[in-house]
Amino acid sequence: MLIKNLLDIMKIKYFNYLILSSILFLSCNTSRDLKEVKKSKDPIVIDGFYNESAWNDAEWHDINNLWLGKPFTKDDFEGRYKLTWDDEALYLLVEIKDDVLVNKFSNPLERWWDEDCVEIFIDEDNSGGDHQFNHNAFAYHVDLEGNVVDIIAKDTPKLFNDHVISERVTLDNTSYWEFKILLFNDSFTYNNLDARVKPVANKKIGFALAYCDNDTSEHRENFVGSVFVEGPDRDRGWKDAGIFETIVLTE
Repeated sequence: MLIKNLLDIMKIKYFNYLILSSILFLSCNTSRDLKEVKKSKDPIVIDGFYNESAWNDAEWHDINNLWLGKPFTKDDFEGRYKLTWDDEALYLLVEIKDDVLVNKFSNPLERWWDEDCVEIFIDEDNSGGDHQFNHNAFAYHVDLEGNVVDIIAKDTPKLFNDHVISERVTLDNTSYWEFKILLFNDSFTYNNLDARVKPVANKKIGFALAYCDNDTSEHRENFVGSVFVEGPDRDRGWKDAGIFETIVLTE
């Protein structure tokens, strides 16, 4: 009888362990939420005016998670975005309400993170993992003039203006950015476009978005992302694709 009771207790504990493990597994994967991105029926013209029908059909998503800096108010910053795609590229529309735009470095490869810029994170095959000094994923910093910066090795920033094409229209304190984002797999090497991948239906892509906001300071004052990142080091999208969300391309 004693042995039977012990076996029953062990079974109960093992059952509870399986339940707890399942809960923890699901909670650890909530940062990679799935968002559906509808295909555009009409060509997207990159002009900053977002007057294509695809933008009317797409859903707005907020950029409201503080990754770096002090808490901000909507008077200082407010952001949101939409996505669509076609057989050539992924398209992004970003609306930024920012009372001050800072573009203080003539050299786009100098301290680009301390200027106002949009940062687009792309993991073409949604594999996650490290991409600090490789092209397992990309972290495209797009400045106010449309220059696109990512790093290819330690202390080695490069322009990737042939990967992301953009136009910005600013009215009062609101900027509208349209982006055409070409996709590249992790075999990419700099200045070699052979690794380009065309979007297709049902394709899953790792994606995140952030905004560097600087008003009057020597360094950026806030860094605000589209996804919630756990832990004290929330600014790790530039090296860790595991924090990205998953988007899936649909017809």
